[in-house]
Order: sequence, then structure tokens, then C-alpha cells
Amino acid sequence: MPAQIRPAPRSVAPPFNPGSARADRFKRACDIIFGTGLALATSPLILVTWALVRATSSGPGFYSQVRVGRGNRNYRIYKIRTMTHNCESGSGVKWSTKGDARVTPVGRVLRKLHLDELPQLWNVLKGDMSLVGPRPERPEFVVPLSAEIEGYPERHQVRPGVTGLAQIQLPADSDVESVRTKLVLDRYYVEHASLWLDLRIMFGTLVYLVGFSYAQVRLLMRLPNPLTVAPPPTGSRTRGAIGGAKVVLRHQPAPTRKNEMAPALVTEGGAPARGGAR
Repeated sequence: MPAQIRPAPRSVAPPFNPGSARADRFKRACDIIFGTGLALATSPLILVTWALVRATSSGPGFYSQVRVGRGNRNYRIYKIRTMTHNCESGSGVKWSTKGDARVTPVGRVLRKLHLDELPQLWNVLKGDMSLVGPRPERPEFVVPLSAEIEGYPERHQVRPGVTGLAQIQLPADSDVESVRTKLVLDRYYVEHASLWLDLRIMFGTLVYLVGFSYAQVRLLMRLPNPLTVAPPPTGSRTRGAIGGAKVVLRHQPAPTRKNEMAPALVTEGGAPARGGAR
């Protein structure tokens, strides 16, 4: 039985209704206003981190990678490089793991502070992304995950976000079941998006970055938690192949912080991205 989504609490503001052109224009205007302010405020920091990466490892300071956006449209995301240049030429396409040897020493610090994400503000201003929305995924993963998880394509009804409801309540994706759990939050956001919810998520992101736990962020920001406890579907696959890609899943206790991830879902095949993986 797939995870169920609870009805919106009464405290949640009226939804944006992602299908509404008026709501989309309003959200886009907010992205431009806030995104421009953040881009101007953080541009010196972006330049410093870029120079630091260039000085401490070979390869470019920025890197780009193809992600899937709204309406299943591919776009190129921009980040500060935190891994060795062209690392996937040897490792193949896979999610990052705790202690990933591909991550540079400087990259570990940037990832912990999430400074590598700042260039995505350019994607927000271009219209590829929003400040708040589901995390953008790579097409190499979207195809098998869409085949494996019912309702996965629904998260592409809105623009992906630099931060989001799932990103500040759950650790980074590590296997199919972690994606399935996050999808409950992504689908909730798609159905109940509002300005009030977006503001709480943005402030919650700041609270998380200063060191609060996921549970504390949820409590302080009064974030909705639509997750329900449900047994795994009968006959569901937890090891094997999804969408033609070989998958390795290993069980670990649920992590409490984003940087305490379980081992990655590994796919074999797919073209390497430029500069690294996330």
C-alpha cells in the first residue's frame, strides 16, 4: 500500500493551486524579487567559494548538471563543484554517500554549510527553479524511480526548489524507500502550496542551517507532517532492478541529520555529468 497523504490541516493557508496561471505568476514574481535580493547579497560569498575550489583542486569552480524540472523538462543546474573533476567517469552515475571519496576536503565543508547550492539562484532567476519546491532529480534516476514508485511524476507539476518541505524534514535520498517517503511530502506540497507555507519553509531552512534538527525545525515552523506509518507493499521490490538499472539497497537505521546518510542507490550506466554528482 503506498504511503497516504493526510488532508491539509485547517491552519494551512489556501493553496496556490499550481494549475492556476494567476497563482503561478504570483509565485514567479516572489521568486524574482526574493531571488534577486539573495543573489546580490550572496554574490561575494559565491565568488569566494568559487576561488577557494579553484585554488584547492583541479577543474572548474562551478559545474553544471542536467536535472528534470516542471513538466518533465530537462534543464541545466549550476552549483559550486564539491567533488573531483569528472569523478563519474570512474564511479558511474550514483548518489553521494556518507564519506564519499569523490568529495574534496573543501567540498565537504561547502556541502555541510550548503554553500555549494547558492549558484542555483541563477536557475531561479532564469525560471528553471523556484526558491521552494521539490528537490530536482537527475534524469538517470527519474526514469527508473517513475517506474518503481507510483505517483512519482506528480512532483514535476511545479518548479523544483532550492529548498523544500521534504528537504528540511528528511535526509538526502539514499535508496528507493527514502525517495518513496520524501514523495509523500513533495506531493503534499504540490497539492497545498501557499505563500504562508513557502515562508515557513524558507525560515525553516535558515533554522536548519544554524544547527536545529529536523524535528525542531518542524515544531518551530509548525510545518505539516503528512507522513503516515504504513507497511511496505506486498511483493514490493527492495533489491534488484528498477527501470533497467541495477540497484543496491542496504538497510540502516534512520539518520537524524542530512549528513548522516545511508549508503547510496547505485545505478550502472548513464552518461557522466560534468564535474560531479549530488
